[in-house]
Amino acid sequence: MDRSRKHGQSSSPLHPFSQIHLLTAFKGMCKNLVGKGQLVHPLIISNRTLKRAKDFQATLPFNKSTIAKTITDAVSDSDIIFTCLGDDAAIKETVSSICEIPNIKGKLFVDCSTIHPDTTNAIAESFSAHGAEFVACPVFGAPAMADAGQLVCVLAGPGDSVKKVLPYCKGVMGRANIDFSDQPHAKATLLKIIGNTFILNMVETLSEGHVLAEKSGLGNDNLHQFVETMFPGPYTAYSGRMMSGDYYKREQPLFGVDLARKDAKHALDLAESSGARIRDIEVADGHLADVQKYMGSKGDIAGIYGAVREESGLKFEN
Repeated sequence: MDRSRKHGQSSSPLHPFSQIHLLTAFKGMCKNLVGKGQLVHPLIISNRTLKRAKDFQATLPFNKSTIAKTITDAVSDSDIIFTCLGDDAAIKETVSSICEIPNIKGKLFVDCSTIHPDTTNAIAESFSAHGAEFVACPVFGAPAMADAGQLVCVLAGPGDSVKKVLPYCKGVMGRANIDFSDQPHAKATLLKIIGNTFILNMVETLSEGHVLAEKSGLGNDNLHQFVETMFPGPYTAYSGRMMSGDYYKREQPLFGVDLARKDAKHALDLAESSGARIRDIEVADGHLADVQKYMGSKGDIAGIYGAVREESGLKFEN
């Protein structure tokens, strides 16, 4: 994904690096970087589990990617490094390891993780202390949108650094950019956390609506017609997942309950520290806790529907 000659970073392009965790969406992002990013060299893939990296590499075009066995190997051969990990502890650990690598000065690190803005500030300071560039770039969109290159990328950090990342966002990984160039890095993850409360509210509203439609006699099909007509897009998709039972039938969650609760807790923390209160997220987080109890880590955010069903005297499964 390196275009360093165009950006004036280096006279000889180096390799890219993507640190992949268990996030399905990031696999789609990597697929589109390989397919549409006009990479000078193969994409370097690194994962804490080597088998997962190999399994993912097998889904990419031949000779378009390589695997680094260690973070050191990956970073040393790269000048633009994308990271995307599941939680704050994981990205802190990874950044700490990266900052122990000699000569990361001048490299550009791009983090797509959904983390607390305070964590974003902390890792920005770590990279700056070692002479590296950093851009915060969380994304909005489900795994299917990542596969289709339809994510919305939110970028924050020094304008010159953001410019180096923009060619890989809209038109490659995403359909649109929200550009916070020259704004603090944490503004990107602040928007991501607040934005994810809209998703939680959507799922909570649909769950309560479908339960009320069933118990009042309106019927789920009739409510779904209303949703399709008035709220096409994500509302309709989640409504369909609830009606089909996808919210409890999946082997792997699309938006895992553990990650959803992490985001909810970040939002609740931000509200408390800002002197605000977001009661809707308090309710949604309570239902997510019920999903965790019922399904464990296999639970999905859409499982809120099952929790609301149980709360209303119905079975978790429809």
